Amino acid sequence: MNDVSDGHPGRSRSSFFRVAAGGATAVACGLIFDQGLAVSDAAPSPAQDQRIFEFALVLEQLQAAFYADALKRGALRGDLLQFARVVGDHERAHVAFLHKVLGREASPAPRFHFGKATSDPERFGAAAHALENIGVAAYNGQGAKLTAGAMSHAAEIVSVEGRHAGWIGALLGDPPAPRAADPGLDAKAVLAQLRATGFFK
Repeated sequence: MNDVSDGHPGRSRSSFFRVAAGGATAVACGLIFDQGLAVSDAAPSPAQDQRIFEFALVLEQLQAAFYADALKRGALRGDLLQFARVVGDHERAHVAFLHKVLGREASPAPRFHFGKATSDPERFGAAAHALENIGVAAYNGQGAKLTAGAMSHAAEIVSVEGRHAGWIGALLGDPPAPRAADPGLDAKAVLAQLRATGFFK
C-alpha cells in the first residue's frame, strides 16, 4: 500500500473502519438523524423531500464540523491537510445549500465531540474515509425517494461526495473507485453505520 505524505501508512477498507470505531466519539445534542427513519417508500412528495433533506443536513453538519475541528487542532500535514481544507470548504457549502433549500425548516447544527479522530492523522484518515463513503451511500439510498426537482439538488452534492471518497481512499492506499456502481443505503442502515463508527451515540 502507498503511504500518505505525512508519513502515516495507508489503511485497507476493513482496517480503517476498525480504527474509526476505536478512535472517535461524536455526541450530538438533539441529534435528529432518527427523524430520517420516518422516510417511507411512498411516492415522492414535497413533504418527503423535506424529511430527506433534514436528514442530509445533519450528515453534512457532522462532516463540516469534523473537518473544521481537524484543522483547528493542527495535527494534519501534507496531503491530508490539503484534503481537510478543500473538503471542509465543500461540506460547509453543502450545509449552506441545504439551509437554502430547507429555509426556515433547517435545524441548527448539533454539538459534536470528535475525540482523537481529529487530533491524530491516522485516525483522521480512517474517520474521513468512513464519513465520505457513508455520505455517498446515504444520498444514493434516498435519491429515488425525492421529487424530480429535489433529486437534481441531491445529485449536485452526491457527485462531489463521491470525489471526496475517491480522494481519501487514494490517500489511504485503497482503490479510489473500487466498484462500477455504488449501492445506496436506507436511513436506518446509514444510522447504523454511523453508530458503528462511534461518531455519535
